[in-house]
Amino acid sequence: MNLLSIEQSGAQQIDYLLDLAADLKATRGAHKSQPLAGQTWAIIFTKASTRTRVSFEVGIRELGGSVMFLSKNDIQLGRGEPIKDTARVLGSMVHGAVIRTYDQQDVVDFAQFSGIPTINALTDEEHPCQILADLLTIREKLGGWNDKKIVFIGDGDNNMSRSWMWAAKYLEFELVIAAPESCLPSEDYMTHLNAPNVTLTTDPVEAAKDAHVINTDVWLSMGQEGQTEKEALFGSYQVNAELLTHCADDHIVLHCLPAYREKEITEEILELHADTIFQQAENRLHAQKAVLARIDPIDSILHTNP
Repeated sequence: MNLLSIEQSGAQQIDYLLDLAADLKATRGAHKSQPLAGQTWAIIFTKASTRTRVSFEVGIRELGGSVMFLSKNDIQLGRGEPIKDTARVLGSMVHGAVIRTYDQQDVVDFAQFSGIPTINALTDEEHPCQILADLLTIREKLGGWNDKKIVFIGDGDNNMSRSWMWAAKYLEFELVIAAPESCLPSEDYMTHLNAPNVTLTTDPVEAAKDAHVINTDVWLSMGQEGQTEKEALFGSYQVNAELLTHCADDHIVLHCLPAYREKEITEEILELHADTIFQQAENRLHAQKAVLARIDPIDSILHTNP
């Protein structure tokens, strides 16, 4: 009923959601039924967003539901009301919730106390919906991840890198995280992950060698703006033309956006790989529709007529 993290999912759930996302994408505008018909979903954001808000609002409506957007200024959370109280109230009135916030525990607590389907649309700990969109894009562009080397370059201890590591653990693909020493996951976290197919390095060139997927993200996550000392650590971790000369010939470049051109990625490389990056952005819609629709059997959702 919930999607709280990639860590709490598994290979079977990920594969199911990706298959459903691909089918929903192929049949957009012609779904056989609308599984959210008669439902109202709350979208609760304490972090601003473009892609996340638009893709969820469109997705809920395309599946027959209606949407109520609530910022931190619209509800008592912005005035210090405990999350469990907000959850109990909303749980009695709406049918599901999409939450984009800072603390992972807030999403966990909301799911527990509301009793309604709850989707993590981003926390400081994980970004599960983005990873599903990324994996769908890799399927479409490369046919899958078997025998592929996937590399994440940037902050190795942020929500994106953590979600990538759990996806690699469950789907068993090779993943390399390249980041400054102080921005790599802790030894305790890697012990908890327990994934020998995930390796860490401080050398972006070595990481990029023979890579099929180069994935990057902003160097400073939301809420870290102004941390100039941390940002200065990433000077050699830019995705640029020279770095990509070390990749496999058929490599692709991913960026979850928004991108700060000439920082984590150059203007030249972003534009060269724009088709893939904006396909990745569109896939947020289809991946999230799969998450929203998964409570119904696939056959009841998809339109099977030509």
